[in-house]
Amino acid sequence: MTLPRILLLSLGGTITMTRSLEGGIVPTLTAADLAASVPGLAAVAQIETFSPLRRPSAGLTLDDLIGVARTLSERLAGDCDGAVVIQGTDTIEETAFVLDSLIAGDKPVVVTGAMRGPESAGADGPGNLLAATIVAGSEAARGLGVLAVLNDEVHAARLVQKAHTALPSAFRSPLAGPLGLVIEGEARIFLRPQRAPVVSGSLGDEPVPVALLKMGIGDDGRLLAALPDLGFRGVVIEGMGAGHVPEPLAEIVSGLVERIPVILASRAETGPVFSRTYGYPGGEIDLLARGVLSAGILSGVKARLLLQILLRAGVDRAVYAPYFADPGSPGLTPQTKA
Repeated sequence: MTLPRILLLSLGGTITMTRSLEGGIVPTLTAADLAASVPGLAAVAQIETFSPLRRPSAGLTLDDLIGVARTLSERLAGDCDGAVVIQGTDTIEETAFVLDSLIAGDKPVVVTGAMRGPESAGADGPGNLLAATIVAGSEAARGLGVLAVLNDEVHAARLVQKAHTALPSAFRSPLAGPLGLVIEGEARIFLRPQRAPVVSGSLGDEPVPVALLKMGIGDDGRLLAALPDLGFRGVVIEGMGAGHVPEPLAEIVSGLVERIPVILASRAETGPVFSRTYGYPGGEIDLLARGVLSAGILSGVKARLLLQILLRAGVDRAVYAPYFADPGSPGLTPQTKA
């Protein structure tokens, strides 16, 4: 049987880091180096490697990820059966989400990395890379959008979060759990969620600043009010609980909505923004009535990236809702054209 052709694209991260003379670990290894270090990799796929960047994941930019999405879209339109993006774990959930928002088609794209460097005892990089490659070459993973595979778990880009700073089991999807597992050398997919709409069309080259603000007790709103004059083109508010802000901020939000898009997420680890429960000033009913748009189940960091993409694509604010909504929400028709 012909093995699937898989592209391994490395951006850097802990999985590529070795000890420097100055102390600490830094990115040094390429995708080819990593592929050569994984026992059994050649038995599961025909491997092609590409290493466009060598950075810690905190140093990646949205432009970097847009470039990766373009590269993968071109390669997946050809003879590649799937792709694995290798990077640092700090921002895997963001990279996976951006790629999921930009890459169409059914071929699997998997993002992976490592919590421990390759020189560490119990390094998890080789196992994660092998599992990610198995998933990227699996028929079972087709049509699921971009996935994150670590610790033999398969997570949806829209749901996955990094939940620990140190453990190899750092990644989880607290709202619904992983979609599947890698067991006995194969991808076993147990859940198949509907995919969110992809933003198609060209993206503007100019960066679009979008602020991300977390609400806390006693926030007086002065930073929120100043955002448009500071050059921000949009804002994501991480509200308290199910999407709430202190009452004095409600009028500030009203003025803000007239100038820039305002997205409401929750600062809680998981769960949707409510829409029809709390009616006091600053509650979600009040804020949505003032023109704020719900982020649904999206975290603040993912909602911020999605708003940046929509602004760069020139998508009209009136059709933002399907992109932020939980896929399959009643009454929403996905708008897949920019």
